[in-house]
Amino acid sequence: MTDLDLLAPNTERLSARIAELAGFHDSTFPGWSREVFSEPYRASRQWVREQMADAGLDVVIDAAGNIVGRLPGRRGGGPALVTGSHTDTVRQGGRFDGIVGVMAGIEVARRLRETGVQLEHDLVVVDFLGEEANDFGISCMGSRAIAGVLRPDHLDRTDGTGLRLGDALAGFGLDPDAALRQGWKSGDVHAYVELHVEQGPLLEQSGTAIGVVTAIAGIDRLLVHFAGLAGHAGTTPMADRRDALVSAAAAVLTVERVGCGAPVHGVATSGHIESSPGSMGVITDEARLWAEIRSVDRTWLHGARKQIVDEITAETRARGVDIDVDWLTDQDPVPTSGLVQDVIAQAADHLGDSWKAVPSGAGHDAAHLSRLGPMGMIFVPSVGGRSHCPEELTAAEDIARGAHVLASTLITLDRREEVRHA
Repeated sequence: MTDLDLLAPNTERLSARIAELAGFHDSTFPGWSREVFSEPYRASRQWVREQMADAGLDVVIDAAGNIVGRLPGRRGGGPALVTGSHTDTVRQGGRFDGIVGVMAGIEVARRLRETGVQLEHDLVVVDFLGEEANDFGISCMGSRAIAGVLRPDHLDRTDGTGLRLGDALAGFGLDPDAALRQGWKSGDVHAYVELHVEQGPLLEQSGTAIGVVTAIAGIDRLLVHFAGLAGHAGTTPMADRRDALVSAAAAVLTVERVGCGAPVHGVATSGHIESSPGSMGVITDEARLWAEIRSVDRTWLHGARKQIVDEITAETRARGVDIDVDWLTDQDPVPTSGLVQDVIAQAADHLGDSWKAVPSGAGHDAAHLSRLGPMGMIFVPSVGGRSHCPEELTAAEDIARGAHVLASTLITLDRREEVRHA
């Protein structure tokens, strides 16, 4: 029996830890809500820290709020093997998105200690702060800080109440100014590997156990402000109206149409509309639309961004409504390391698990960690392809299988000095 076989996770323990972490949620909403900066999120983070310490990791919380646990390797210091994910959720989310990667990383550390297997490199497990989209319009806060791409203008973004992100971080007990300066160096990461639920249907539909991620989709989010003219709903002729809400509704259809035109991989979603004065008897004079486009195809993504703005602008102005477009994010598609892909596939083969190459339509902390070293991701099936909803589900045996592939991948990468040059 090799070290790869020895590191099979304790399935019952891993499942119990995932269920326990899911217990930290806002019970006023259906499903599992643990949004960044919320009280359930604050409480869960102390629990995560305790789990890391119990697994033998030396734990710190950095200035940006990342929980970072380190298991020393034989060499001590130097480039580390890094794994992890996030434990915040969207509102009314599920029990597995992000959680699986964090708890599997902790389980790998436990199994290394229990089996007496010591890596050459340090193993670092991270629970990144605030990966999910939020009211500040800036996702992956913690991984951006570690990658050195969190910017001062990010901290100046405000939520719907006018609260600055920098002030929200400070109110959460963090140091926003130090977070801007805490980026790791590229030499700090030997390789980064993240386990995640697929959040889509491809693996389940094909009966495949493991997804080897080829690329992480780029995401462009936009906020469109429409300024029309209020008037009486009963006396203003249709031809004379400057209805901001009608322009916003037309923009929703434009976003959908552009997304449907992607040649390979592209999606577009309108997530939220606000309008005022919000009366059935008054023509809407102001509306705001939040939408996004995603693709692993950089060329299509950039073209779709321009197409959406051009078409929405033309349609809106034809209705006599003024428009202002603000792009909230500009994350380009990120390919995973070919070498790390190969190691993941070989680990699945060794353990007798079927696998297939798949793209990720979701954004991940891994996209930012790719700036620091070779990056790869492992997917496990999502039942019905459901995610970001209370029905999100991945079977315990599938999670355990993914955790075993993660452990085997990390051990193999630990023994490969050339990984940084792949």
